[in-house]
Amino acid sequence: MMTQTIPKPPDGISTSLVTARGLTKSFGEGNARISVLKGVDLDVFMGEVLLLVGPSGSGKTTLLSVIAGILDADEGELSILEQSITNFSAAAKTQFRRDYLSFVFQQYNLLPTLTAAENAAVPLFIRGVPKKMALETAAEILAELGMGERLQSLPSKLSGGEQQRVAIARALVGDPRLLLCDEPTASLDGETGHKVVEQLQHIGKRSNRAVIIVTHDSRIFEFGDRIVHMEDGQIDQVQHVNGEPT
Repeated sequence: MMTQTIPKPPDGISTSLVTARGLTKSFGEGNARISVLKGVDLDVFMGEVLLLVGPSGSGKTTLLSVIAGILDADEGELSILEQSITNFSAAAKTQFRRDYLSFVFQQYNLLPTLTAAENAAVPLFIRGVPKKMALETAAEILAELGMGERLQSLPSKLSGGEQQRVAIARALVGDPRLLLCDEPTASLDGETGHKVVEQLQHIGKRSNRAVIIVTHDSRIFEFGDRIVHMEDGQIDQVQHVNGEPT
C-alpha cells in the first residue's frame, strides 16, 4: 500500500471546510469483500473548486458519497464545517445535508409532474420558503444556466442536457456551503458544460463555500483549483491547476 501525504491547499486558501483522515470503505462479505477506500486523507478548503479524477472503480464516487453522509465509512474521521459527522445518527446526517450540502447526481431525479422551475425550487419548498419567492429564485438560476425559456416545461419535454441543468439549479438554489457533483457535465455539450461549471466555480470561489466535482471531463479541468487523482482507493497525486503535482 502506498504512503499518502495530506495534499497542500491552493495558494491563498488555507481554511479547511472538509477534513478527512484515514477513511476506509468496503463492500461485500468474506471472500467477496472489496476494499474501495483505503485510508484516504483529504482536506477541501473554503473558496476551492476541487476535481476528483481517476479510472472507474478508483473510489471517487464512494469518497463523494461518504463526504455527503450517504455512505458511512468503515474507519476514519470526517469533519465538515468543523463538525465531526463521523458518529452522527442517520437523522442528524439528513438534517446536516439539508442545511449545508447539495448533491448533483449523475441521474437527474426530477419529479415528472413538476415543471423545470418547480423541480429546481423543491429544496426551498422543503425549507418553507413561500412558493412565489422560491419559484422566482429558481427561475433566476435556471436563466443563468440558459433555461429561461423552459421554466414551465415538464421533464418529459426536456433533453437530457436540459434535465441536467434543472438538477444543477436545484442543487444551487439553497446556496449550499458544500456542493458535491458527480459527473455534472457528462450529458452536456462543450458550451453548455462550460456555462454549468462556471456557475459551479462561482459558488466555490466564495470564501465560505467549496465545490467537489467527480469528473472524467478534461474540458473542465481549467475551472478547478486542484485536481486530485485517485487510483485503487487512494489519492496518488494532487495537481494544482497551472502548477506542479504535490
